[in-house]
Amino acid sequence: MAKGVKLVLMCKRRIIAILFVTLALPVLAAEIPSLPALMAREYNGSDLRIVKTLAGNNVYTRYQIAYKSDALTISGIMNVPKGKGPFPVIVTNHGYIDPAVYSVGRGLKREQDYFARHGYIVVHPDYRNHAFSSKDPDEMASFDLAYERDVINCILAIRSSEPYFDKEKIGMLGHSRGGGIALNILVARPDLVKACVLYAPMSMSAWDNFARWSLGRGVKRRSSVRARHGHLEAQKILSLYGSPETNPKFWAKLSAENYLKNIKAPIAIFHGSRDDSVPLEWSDKLNKALKKEGKVVFYYVFPGEKHEFGKSWPAFMKRSVEFFDKFVKFPADNHDNKV
Repeated sequence: MAKGVKLVLMCKRRIIAILFVTLALPVLAAEIPSLPALMAREYNGSDLRIVKTLAGNNVYTRYQIAYKSDALTISGIMNVPKGKGPFPVIVTNHGYIDPAVYSVGRGLKREQDYFARHGYIVVHPDYRNHAFSSKDPDEMASFDLAYERDVINCILAIRSSEPYFDKEKIGMLGHSRGGGIALNILVARPDLVKACVLYAPMSMSAWDNFARWSLGRGVKRRSSVRARHGHLEAQKILSLYGSPETNPKFWAKLSAENYLKNIKAPIAIFHGSRDDSVPLEWSDKLNKALKKEGKVVFYYVFPGEKHEFGKSWPAFMKRSVEFFDKFVKFPADNHDNKV
């Protein structure tokens, strides 16, 4: 009798173990970050709402907003021009700012103001773990394309929201890390936006970005605590996924450079010749690669400018508005690809 009970228990344990492995494998596979996974994912961006009015002037009103992304609520700001809409939209993606000091709508505030003054609704998502956004317990949320998901969901929330949005006329601007987010979205969801400005963007190679920042090279301004945390996170990523030498397929599937053929939207790249945060050569390579794929791309290098433009900023914004006017606001008037 005891042997029979023991045999039954052993069989049950084996069945449970087999079920656990069978059920766990797809979950683990789905958790491996990649651009193909970003392409195949289902999105739930919705419920974009005004939380409160932050400020206003005679041209536009600035609001704090929130919307749904995955199981989280993401905060952000929205500048809405005064007058009768609907208005075309520009989504702005900020670069790296330590979440510990980040405040709602921070980053690209000059650009937000400029676009609103030129007739665009500006929506600026904070990303998860920033400002009033929900906290994602995943320590590697910034690595596993979660910020990309938040921006994709932001655009989808715009499309299902208020009538003052011209939902077929949406552009995107990304600076630095935000430029990397924008490029990943352009290859993963090529129909989401009509045009995109990449302002001193990160590399189209995931390993370039990981090696420069997560492994600590070129990071001079981070605190020692942040540097230690980044080092531990980098080691965790390497232990899970390996390096380009040991696991080239993983890094290839995480790099936009291998999916540039998917891009449909015209792109304008702006970079400063003295940028000491993001190497100019990364934009050089991106421009050449896009041209090789036959994409519509405009490339501007501003002599003497660093990571955030100074005296050339007005020229940068003038060209950006001209670019968005041509490909987003008045696309039906296009007869050439010149800006």
